[in-house]
Amino acid sequence: MVVTYKVRVATGNYLCGGTMDSISITLVGSQGESGKFPLDKCGRDFSPGEVDDYKVESQQDVGPILLIRLHKERYGAFPQTSWNCSFVEVLAPEGQKYHFPCYQWIVGYQTLELREGAARTIGMDAGNPSLLQHRQKELEAKREAYRYKEYQPGWPMCLDADTVDHLHLNDRYSRIKENVFQVQMVTAEVELKMKGLLDCKNSWRKLDDIRMAFWFYRSPVTEYVIRHWQEDAFFGYQYLNGVNPIIIRKCVEIPAKFPVTQEMVAASLGKHTTLDKELKKGTIFLIDCWILEGVPATKLNGSLQCISAPLCLLHFTPLGEMIPIAIQLTQQSGPESPIFLPTDSEWDWALAKFWVRNSTFYIHEILVHLLSTHLVVEVFILATLRNLPMCHPIYKLLIPHFRYTLHINVLGRVNLFSLGGLIEQATGTGFHGVSHLLAKGLSTVTYTSLCLPDDLRERGVESLPNYYYRDDALKLWEAIESFVSAIVALYYKSDSSVKEDSEVQAWVAEILEKCFFGQESSGFPSHLETISELTKYLTMVIFTSSVRHASVNNGQFDFGAWMPNYPSSMRKPPPKSKGSVTFGDILDTLPDVSTTCSTLLILWLLSREPGDRRPLGCYPDEHFTEERAKEAIGAFQRRLVQISEEIKERNKGLPLPYHYLCPKEIENSTSI
Repeated sequence: MVVTYKVRVATGNYLCGGTMDSISITLVGSQGESGKFPLDKCGRDFSPGEVDDYKVESQQDVGPILLIRLHKERYGAFPQTSWNCSFVEVLAPEGQKYHFPCYQWIVGYQTLELREGAARTIGMDAGNPSLLQHRQKELEAKREAYRYKEYQPGWPMCLDADTVDHLHLNDRYSRIKENVFQVQMVTAEVELKMKGLLDCKNSWRKLDDIRMAFWFYRSPVTEYVIRHWQEDAFFGYQYLNGVNPIIIRKCVEIPAKFPVTQEMVAASLGKHTTLDKELKKGTIFLIDCWILEGVPATKLNGSLQCISAPLCLLHFTPLGEMIPIAIQLTQQSGPESPIFLPTDSEWDWALAKFWVRNSTFYIHEILVHLLSTHLVVEVFILATLRNLPMCHPIYKLLIPHFRYTLHINVLGRVNLFSLGGLIEQATGTGFHGVSHLLAKGLSTVTYTSLCLPDDLRERGVESLPNYYYRDDALKLWEAIESFVSAIVALYYKSDSSVKEDSEVQAWVAEILEKCFFGQESSGFPSHLETISELTKYLTMVIFTSSVRHASVNNGQFDFGAWMPNYPSSMRKPPPKSKGSVTFGDILDTLPDVSTTCSTLLILWLLSREPGDRRPLGCYPDEHFTEERAKEAIGAFQRRLVQISEEIKERNKGLPLPYHYLCPKEIENSTSI
């Protein structure tokens, strides 16, 4: 008896996403399997963005369909072409419809097996040996394809791929995204070369000349920065709502290494209060760059740069401003490490603030940005691919938030922070300084630091006014947590179902081992015991991959285009006394012209998403096929729309709107 199934095949709408190869299908059900049936109709098959319909005949009824096999083989004399398959739908004679998500490139001649789309944990497959075997075979293949390597000692492990050409097409930028990225880089570089700036090794003659270096892009924020960068209030504001809003913490006791006295700060605090009173009120905050002590500097244009580890005390005033009130440029107090104050000479105080800006530049770019988003997320991705099969609900939940991260990370290792890369031309740390600082800084990345509510409490900033980053990030954390909770509840009915999920437990253990080398001090769990623990962990992964990255990435050019606000190197050592600094000393200490321009190129590229975007909550690839899961996605998307409107309304009353965590501006993944 011949049984006829209706089959629909969707090809991804990507440039060169179609194929001329021969595609056949095998249906595998609980009662047997069909023969290999060619998918071929009159006219062109499998064109980009198209959905093709076929009738597949089988000599038997295969029963409920468990999986399909797609066979990609040579077609006549045509050369092999890769194929981006979105999904396959099968309609059985009795009317039952089966959906098989794919959303991947099929490269070369091969057979790909796809599970029916319902998400299933390993416990749900316990009674079906063939499906358990399928899970195991898939993971074995993934572990072979996605292997770890050590890039530098002390860094988290990373993908064993030397160039983006070694990446699977599934992990590479689309051709459109890659082409736009290259055009953006070349356009900016050409403009700077035409101006003769990239090759100029001199100091800037005057600060206003820096305007010439970023004509290729202006924004309301860059203009605001130029007007206000010298103001103490704007200096402090940036540690709340600038590009590094997670370094500041409440100070409850003045550190012994930073002996600030009441007499020093009396003029800044005013007549009606004291330093002790403000400490008790919780209005004193600290930036401590201790981790930079001992980090080696590099040479730029033949000149050895200088790195210091300053401390900065700030006061949150009754007017709602965060004002710096004392700066020490080293970690050792003493006669040769004076404490600089706003009452000092104009250039003494300005230079002290430049040192804090420069030091927090390193901490931001290397630890807060590179390490705590890109490199940590890369381990999240590899552990997911190696331990969770495509049918696993956690895989389906997370995979949209890993799009293109492997590509940008490999590209970064090749072009940006490698030996001889762009970092060597633009920052005072160079390759060796980056390696030293990142390995040293891994111990500062903890589970608490990546879980937003815990981090805010630990830093003592949960109730700090005018902290728009905190306000927006908390709303997004709660929205993600609610979404994750709804998805988890569909597939885990008890704490024991989490504890007994061996694939999830292996995933969590691998993250601890490959990212934090098994160190319990990281606070990262080696296993998960409850639904609540799983929900929090997944919220952290999605938040880090999307919201956290956006908060520390998207404003880099806005706040750094005006170099004095965000200097990437310092050419003279910190002053050991007060009263001798001149404006000429400032210009000779700040980055020279070519270093400034190299830094601007990096910040420009990293702040510009090169097309092919998917904002937070945008899930065009339907990995989940169950209606209740789709309802949870819809609820999440509606909440993101509400948050966008709330941010838009809040920003109407701000002189400098904070928009970096507007959901429309947050990419689903760390992709740039």
